[in-house]
Amino acid sequence: MTAKIAYTEVEAGTELPAQTFPVTRATLVQYAGASGDFNPIHWNEKFAVEVGLPDVIAHGMFTMAEAIRVVTDWAGDPAAVVEYGVRFTKPVVVPNDGVGALIEVSAKVAAKLDDNLVRVDLTATSAGQKVLGMSRAVVRLA
Repeated sequence: MTAKIAYTEVEAGTELPAQTFPVTRATLVQYAGASGDFNPIHWNEKFAVEVGLPDVIAHGMFTMAEAIRVVTDWAGDPAAVVEYGVRFTKPVVVPNDGVGALIEVSAKVAAKLDDNLVRVDLTATSAGQKVLGMSRAVVRLA
């Protein structure tokens, strides 16, 4: 598979389709099972509050993975992402209310690089707060 977006068809400033990702307590339990990360801050409200968190929080790597989906969906091939990094700025708080939380992600091409590469900057928020900082991906386009 290769990226479906042509390098010649994008410019700096090109916006990728934004997406919203729901997160529930069930989502966190499923992710814990898949990742092996059973830290109680991700499923035990009492423990999370005792260590100073407002409630159970989503795994940072889960939040990071959901955010990059905006880029992989746009590019058409997850293997097109050659570099990806973030800083975790705020946790995604996931209440036990049957609704959970939302991670809202937008992205745009920040720069065209050599060799059909582009740098994409992402913005991820939850409950009106930025949850990822310096979120950037380098993507190889067709």
